[in-house]
Amino acid sequence: MIDLFELLKAFILGFVEGMTEFAPVSSTGHLIIVDDMWLKSEEFLGKYPANTFKIVIQLGSILAVVVVFWKRLLSLVGLYKIDGKKMNKRFNLFHVFVGMLPAVVLGFAFKDYIDDYLFRIETVIAALIIGAILMIGADKLGPKRPRVKTLDQITYPQAFAVGIVQCLSLWPGFSRSGATISGGVLFGMNHRTAADFTFIMAVPIMMGASLVSVLKNWEYMTMDHLSFYIVGFVSAFVFALLSIRFFLALISKVKLMPFAIYRLVLAVVLVVLIYL
Repeated sequence: MIDLFELLKAFILGFVEGMTEFAPVSSTGHLIIVDDMWLKSEEFLGKYPANTFKIVIQLGSILAVVVVFWKRLLSLVGLYKIDGKKMNKRFNLFHVFVGMLPAVVLGFAFKDYIDDYLFRIETVIAALIIGAILMIGADKLGPKRPRVKTLDQITYPQAFAVGIVQCLSLWPGFSRSGATISGGVLFGMNHRTAADFTFIMAVPIMMGASLVSVLKNWEYMTMDHLSFYIVGFVSAFVFALLSIRFFLALISKVKLMPFAIYRLVLAVVLVVLIYL
């Protein structure tokens, strides 16, 4: 039986996931930091179920994306029209497919390696720094007047190029949104369009990753874990819903630089706490 303190841990981890999933600061990195250094859910769940929990609560964040982007998502499968016309005049499911393909292939190829070796504080610190450098580079080197200002202007080569950059997010701490928004900006999108594409593309890829992780680690999970997972899921959904709307309103104004600075500061703080 899970006590209230364990459920509070699940709520806190859901909060961290929801608030950081769609900001370019790495939700997985923050979960590893908060959990490994403080909450230590692995002591209760076990190593592999704890890693699975960190992935599965992302489904709460994904549900928040579905709520925010439901019109666009339904339009992709022809189930929603505005004024008698399909909402997506150009942007379609194939854009999403070519964007997610590189990360899906590499994710399947290196899943075991990632689970066994990259879910650590040290690798997160390195990812925070390198991801920050990429984000600063995107803001500095991206076109001053982006050609792509809406989803419907994204080309297939651009979607694939962003998908290549997204592969960096397989490294815990790098950040999926940080990688893909940076890639989108470097390849001619404005920040808001890159963010929209990032969030929509996250729906199938994160759902797939969660399903694979659950099936792989099913033998390690018990009904005793169910309430822990439910609390984390609901917490992630509520806080992700709040953070998505805030981030989308903010990203066009501040771009990526403030988030890159935050990542660098966080990396320095972690180095001091761990090594000094």
